[in-house]
Amino acid sequence: MPINRVAVTRLLPIVAAALLSGASTLSARASEKPSAPTLIHEAEQSARVDPESGRRQAESALDLLRRDPNPDLEIRARLVLCDYYSERDRAAAEEQIAAATALLPLTSRPGLKAGVLDCQGETLQTVGENDQARDLYAQAAVIATQAHDDQMLAQVLFSSGYLRGLRGEYATGLSELRRAQTLFEQQQMPQHALSALDSIAIIYNRMGDYPEAAHLYQRALDAQTKAGLKREQAVTLHNLGRAHENMQEWDAARGEFAASLDLSRQLDYVRGQAYALRGLASVANAQGNPNSAMTLLDRATAEQKRTPDTRLLAQIQLARGIALHQLKRLKESAAALEQALAVFRQADSVGELAPTYDELAAVDADLGDWRSAFEYRTLAQSTATRLLRNQLDQRFATLKVEFDTAAREQENVLLTRENEANQKALSQQQRASNLRTAVVVLTVLLLAMLVWLAVHQRRTTLRLRELAMTDELTGVPNRRSVLGLLAQLLRRSATATSILIMDVDHFKSINDRHGHLIGDETLRAITANLREAVAEPAVFGRLGGEEFAVVLPDTELDQAITMAERLRERVLRIDLSRWLGERRVTVSIGVATSVPARDSISVMLRRADAALYAAKDAGRNCVRTQVNPEDQATPRVA
Repeated sequence: MPINRVAVTRLLPIVAAALLSGASTLSARASEKPSAPTLIHEAEQSARVDPESGRRQAESALDLLRRDPNPDLEIRARLVLCDYYSERDRAAAEEQIAAATALLPLTSRPGLKAGVLDCQGETLQTVGENDQARDLYAQAAVIATQAHDDQMLAQVLFSSGYLRGLRGEYATGLSELRRAQTLFEQQQMPQHALSALDSIAIIYNRMGDYPEAAHLYQRALDAQTKAGLKREQAVTLHNLGRAHENMQEWDAARGEFAASLDLSRQLDYVRGQAYALRGLASVANAQGNPNSAMTLLDRATAEQKRTPDTRLLAQIQLARGIALHQLKRLKESAAALEQALAVFRQADSVGELAPTYDELAAVDADLGDWRSAFEYRTLAQSTATRLLRNQLDQRFATLKVEFDTAAREQENVLLTRENEANQKALSQQQRASNLRTAVVVLTVLLLAMLVWLAVHQRRTTLRLRELAMTDELTGVPNRRSVLGLLAQLLRRSATATSILIMDVDHFKSINDRHGHLIGDETLRAITANLREAVAEPAVFGRLGGEEFAVVLPDTELDQAITMAERLRERVLRIDLSRWLGERRVTVSIGVATSVPARDSISVMLRRADAALYAAKDAGRNCVRTQVNPEDQATPRVA
């Protein structure tokens, strides 16, 4: 059939209009497509809400950056992907680390190197290589500090604080996490600040303060629920379940683990599912249902195989060993427990070593292997004691600043209660004589509480006094302690007393070049080495900064010089290449010996300082002594 030209002519404007309309629609849609910076920002936020969505957004940003490269943005995108893969696929995480590392020479933001090291540390931490992870976090903190990149520093402190809590360094871990939380809040990153709060609760849980941990978990969970942070909710629900598990509140623990499992399934969060299933299995074990526990653990193992988390595998094997023990499958139980033990030993996870040793002791006892049972029981007791001592020491170190206020408040509460009780007793005495016995009992109870408080406060005072005589950084006696001992010896001893004052040469350049964190590590390493070389009754301590002292009772000048030379050579041999590379650390030492019944502290210090300055003037890394007859004749200063 021939074409009607009139119809075609009439259709042309309609077709043209349709084409123009379609073109404008496509143009509008293209203009609505998010930019790479927007996608990366959304990916960083989504990581705590829906990790899969965050991964897709980061990959979309990389697609855009292939056409319009930007090293800073690409590194940020790859850090999001590294965080995602670090708990799922080690090889994929390392691929992102390698790609980000290759871009670092091109970046305009030096602090991003700290982010790359941080993610590398997280990847190693996931597979249980905690020592390497710790070193990477330390390097990253120095880099972020030098770059004045508070966002990267907050992330590094967050990772490092969590690892310190895992290794039992609770006080330091809490300090780093609280600082990270503050930095996140200053950087307007409330979601990350909530994650820091959750990790703070984890440390309280590991310190044995389960009620406080549960309280903090609930605070974090309420805020995360309000903000829609589903992935973080799943993590916090699991952690809250662990707190209830530690308090043996099994029904509450089961509810939290089940809620975490349900949310992890919704997000396809494999690691979260495996941890929640392990928690449910532990509840089943505690309630005497090992068959149910085994079923749950089989499911947890299947999920764990999709993540490189070796510590999770060890926790699953610990629960499996307990279930198999209850089922009387003793050899299988021992094998599972040994597998868990190897991982916990490598990670030095004291909190999990103790129950593993204990369970192995019980299994070996049932197998009739009494020698192994005794050895494991001994290990369990010593580990539990070490854990308890560390928990107490760390909790004390954490709370010592707040203790005085808390003690005063507690004392006021007790005094108020005592006053109220006395008034009530007087009132009831007037009303009825038959209540006098109750008043006496109440008074006795109150007096017992006050006695307990007095004893407790005395112990605390003694502990505070000990801390006041100890250098906080290195753990050796501080200036007050060293000089106090020297004063006693000068007053009481009829024989010569010597003092060595040593100064780390060019220490300021270490702080300037490597940062104060590396400077602190250097001082700790020197202290640990010299403390081994100074035996009682001699005392080694820190006077302040990079200056140390050794007090040598009943020691003549030539013996003191010999000791000083030995210590100088010992410092020269210390290996600090981990932090300082090829650089060797040296010390200059000044030696002074007292004239019995004549010298005072000021004279001794003045003479030793003069000798130290002589050593500095002589080119450092040497020992000098200076005997001044006028100083020897100086009368004692009271």
